[in-house]
Amino acid sequence: MLRSLYSGVSGMKNFQTKLDVVGNNISNVNTYGFKKGRTTFSDLISQTTAGATAPGATTGGINAKQIGLGSQMASIDTIHTQGSMQTTGRTLDLAVSGDGYFVVQAPGSTTPYYTRAGNFYLDASRNIVTSSGLQLAGAGTIPATAQSFSIGADGTVTYIDNTGATKNAGTIQLAKFANPEGLTKVGGNTFQVSGNSGPAALTNPGTGGVGSINSGYLEMSNVELSEEFTDMIVAQRGFQSNTKVITTSDEILQELVNLKR
Repeated sequence: MLRSLYSGVSGMKNFQTKLDVVGNNISNVNTYGFKKGRTTFSDLISQTTAGATAPGATTGGINAKQIGLGSQMASIDTIHTQGSMQTTGRTLDLAVSGDGYFVVQAPGSTTPYYTRAGNFYLDASRNIVTSSGLQLAGAGTIPATAQSFSIGADGTVTYIDNTGATKNAGTIQLAKFANPEGLTKVGGNTFQVSGNSGPAALTNPGTGGVGSINSGYLEMSNVELSEEFTDMIVAQRGFQSNTKVITTSDEILQELVNLKR
């Protein structure tokens, strides 16, 4: 069978995956704190039909003759660049300016999750939680008697009690990782540590290389539609080109079959 037939199949599969990643990026263009994905390819092994030879006394060197056998998916990366800020004016809308992730976890659980989506809410117990009910670590509880509360750039959560005194409810710390791109997406705008992300280092905002917290802002997705539509065209044309390789290989095979009539 022709090698090009299988090379075309491998290319089709890879461009299908690329289109899946592009589609997911576009579907999350308005998801707060979303980090886009990117696909990269690499070639498969090459079949060597003739090895390279070194220069000799009477002849020059000769390069190897190799035939590639297709492509493979090299990586599906998560790009953790900063998204643009959207002004909301809401106290519980928080955006990290710089590196770092909010730490959230289910009540009573010791399993932490990490997120850049800062659209938080108060639950019936006056805890600061995500839209899925995960509590923001370190934020403390806002008493029902509090007249107002605020969140500072350094993560300090303060409130004014019914006597007019300012009190501290807690301090939000941010998690920093040696390799943020190694984090694993687990849905709900959250990440978990992996073997290649390194452990979380909790640091006060604005110190230790992590960013500050901006109350009244939300970080938007870092998806750029112009880039995604361009990648979509590339994936579509790449897929079409590989199908043409397959149909051309099929026509050649048909000619070989027709040699015997």
